[in-house]
Amino acid sequence: MSIENGSFNLVFGESGCGKSTLFRLCKREISPAGKKSGAVLYNGKDIAETEQKTSACKIGFVGQNPDEQIVTDRVWHELAFGLENLGLESSRIKRRVAEMSGYFGINEWYHKKTDELSGGQKQILNLASVMVMQPDILILDEPTSQLDPIAASDFIGTLKKLNNDFGLTVLISEHRIEEIFPIADKVFAMEKGRIILCGTPESVCKKLRGHTLEMSLPAPSRVWSRLGIDCECPLTVKDGRKLLYKYYYDKLGSEVSVLCKCDCGSKTSAIEVRGIFFRYEKNSSDILENMSFTVKKGEIFSILGGNGCGKTTTLNIISGLDIPYKGFVKIMGKKIKAYKNNSLYRNMLAYLPQNPVSMFVRTTVREDLADILTALDVPQNEHNSYITDISEKIGISDFLDRHPCDLSGGEIQKCAIAKILLTNPQIILLDEPTKGMDAFYKNNLLKLMKNLKQEGKTMVMVTHDTEFSAEASDRCSLLFDGEIISSENPNEFFSENSFYTTSAGRMSRDFFKNAVLCSEIIRLCSGQEVLF
Repeated sequence: MSIENGSFNLVFGESGCGKSTLFRLCKREISPAGKKSGAVLYNGKDIAETEQKTSACKIGFVGQNPDEQIVTDRVWHELAFGLENLGLESSRIKRRVAEMSGYFGINEWYHKKTDELSGGQKQILNLASVMVMQPDILILDEPTSQLDPIAASDFIGTLKKLNNDFGLTVLISEHRIEEIFPIADKVFAMEKGRIILCGTPESVCKKLRGHTLEMSLPAPSRVWSRLGIDCECPLTVKDGRKLLYKYYYDKLGSEVSVLCKCDCGSKTSAIEVRGIFFRYEKNSSDILENMSFTVKKGEIFSILGGNGCGKTTTLNIISGLDIPYKGFVKIMGKKIKAYKNNSLYRNMLAYLPQNPVSMFVRTTVREDLADILTALDVPQNEHNSYITDISEKIGISDFLDRHPCDLSGGEIQKCAIAKILLTNPQIILLDEPTKGMDAFYKNNLLKLMKNLKQEGKTMVMVTHDTEFSAEASDRCSLLFDGEIISSENPNEFFSENSFYTTSAGRMSRDFFKNAVLCSEIIRLCSGQEVLF
């Protein structure tokens, strides 16, 4: 592949296809160990022969896990760290840091500790810390995976502005490509370690018609492809709306029936949160303030909201990791403190954290899975049977003997889900479960969650993935100003939102009522049932 100076380039493909490995080979300091043939050239020179200072300054890298890139304890020091290592004088460092802090809106949390930041804030800090070095090329590996829809849109807009204003070369990989696809100069489709297609976004869309990677395309392009319309492929919501008005005007006003998908078979409360107040420090402001909500047994309940609004904190409180100073949480009718000797975590509640790597401490996935079985007092001679069953169910059989840190973001996420399911929990808390997952893996996760729901499992999911939330959830809620302010059926919830909604929802607004998924648009246009 060839990247032109000053261009904006997108690489996309299934989880584990090699995107992260390819990107790390372009940054010599983090190039993976292993057998390599061929060469990566930067300005015509092998990357391995590039001077250390040039590589550090001119080739910027932002990874998919922000915690792996932060090295200092304070935000201001993180911004200055790279410049300090270059030996710049104090006045120049302060000027550059101040300018970059203002540009990225970091001023309000400039003096905070880095471990107090939300995942989205950490990612913004990583980008600013790289940009303060004034690189020529910026490599980004799934940078928006932990950003809310508004922050992600702003982040992508910032990248394009940097590309336009400074001629910065951008090479980015993403699974959330709705907003990146239309602004890219060149798109590379990757499959099993190979570039299978490259070209303009329009040409790649046309060539992927009918291919499995079609599932990863922007919503307007997927609708266009499945409807089989012979016209230019729409890439944006604006173009998608034009397509609907031009070819399906006679369907205007069609409506998706809004039915409550929560058919739990029980009105029993699995989780009851009442009057929760929580703050991290005695003199700090409340993160959660008078929060109250209930999740029914067998329900899939989604929580959406901006970065830093308290979504992860809410899961921590439900799981007993954080203790509120006021209010209480009941799990299956019992207050958390009534569960003694870790009984809450034995066949009752399990938690998938935002950073799944933190769940693994062994050198292979298999050993980690065996550890959890040992902790649950499962006999040693039954371990292989348990591990084989869960591996086939989740689709991680090929990863069992690999080191967890060698897996892609989507692969480690699947392994983490397998680990928590081994505890056979009745309640599952999921913090960004689709992070790092391509459309194909998301579809498999959706099927898994539906099966777990049929088994009577209750799931609470914190997510920025509006499309997955719309398809998977029984109820969706918005967390704002420290409390849950709305909980509704997905179609009602997303069809009335402007930003916390799906691309399909924006595309069909004022055309189809309550349609928020591509499959719903296609069904209303053609009468066909389509499963992506």
